[in-house]
Amino acid sequence: MESFRGLRIDREKEGIQARLETLHLEDLSPGSVVIRAYYSSVNYKDALAATGKGKIMQRFPLVGGIDVSGVVESSTDPRCRPGDKVLVTGYGLGSDHDGGYAGYVRVPADWVVPLPEGLSLYDAMALGTAGFTAALAIQRMEDNGQRPDRGLVLVTGATGGVGNLAINMLAGLGYPVVALTGKREAVEDLKTLGASQILFRQELEMGQRPLEKGQWGGAVDVVGGDMLSWLTRTVLPWGNIASIGLAGGSELHTTVMPFILRGVSLLGISSADCPMPLRQHIWQRLATDLRPRHLNQIVTGMVSLEELLPIFEGMLAGAHRGRTVVKIRDDEG
Repeated sequence: MESFRGLRIDREKEGIQARLETLHLEDLSPGSVVIRAYYSSVNYKDALAATGKGKIMQRFPLVGGIDVSGVVESSTDPRCRPGDKVLVTGYGLGSDHDGGYAGYVRVPADWVVPLPEGLSLYDAMALGTAGFTAALAIQRMEDNGQRPDRGLVLVTGATGGVGNLAINMLAGLGYPVVALTGKREAVEDLKTLGASQILFRQELEMGQRPLEKGQWGGAVDVVGGDMLSWLTRTVLPWGNIASIGLAGGSELHTTVMPFILRGVSLLGISSADCPMPLRQHIWQRLATDLRPRHLNQIVTGMVSLEELLPIFEGMLAGAHRGRTVVKIRDDEG
């Protein structure tokens, strides 16, 4: 197999360094399936890994990228045949196994999801880990009784990839959605995606009581920290909070009162190790009833491997909106 380019992350004396390198198949982590990569995407976790601002990488050096879509090049497992269109998200991809930011990816067959009918390889990475995570949050909330008639669903971090996708998916299912953001310039975009109301983070009065006035039938939280604490105090009885991110902090300061007096459920959303049967079900929903109606609007850019590094810094600075797709090769697969 010919050589190919990949964004490799290493730990050096001056700290974590990410750079494009020429690679060969033998440089990659072991696996029974070799995928000719066509697309990946940019996620918050990718930015933390490539800049060294989060302890994401379990070993070095490693190709970054926690998701990928492409075509099976070769396989020793009968479940994956050469020519199959597939995708991989989560597991150890891009954290302890060479990831999607390379021309080829080699992974265990147990990680591989057949591309659902109705999605292209591009669509799969326009959704990527962010879309899968948002859909998994909705699935878990619905499994726990969330319904549109239970009241407003608040989505925090509304202008990010997960937030945009969650708003569009929830609105498409008939949920009344409130978007919480710090970016006033994003109001019209959020309304287009389906938010019926916009709240501004700067104007929130969180209070200090163990239970504040109940406002939300449920919530999708990508912020964590004080925001998540406030949500536990303001979600209505029997509502669900899907906890996804920790950009606002990893500690949770609350009491048991929301849980034992209001029956509030706090659902942890872990997309990386989602069991395969549920994973495949979620991807089928992403191709059908959860397919975002405004996916092209949510994708705010497409970059090459050579253009990735500046994107990471902007994402960590909070200047990034929506989803960025990474185009690995010129032909469409």
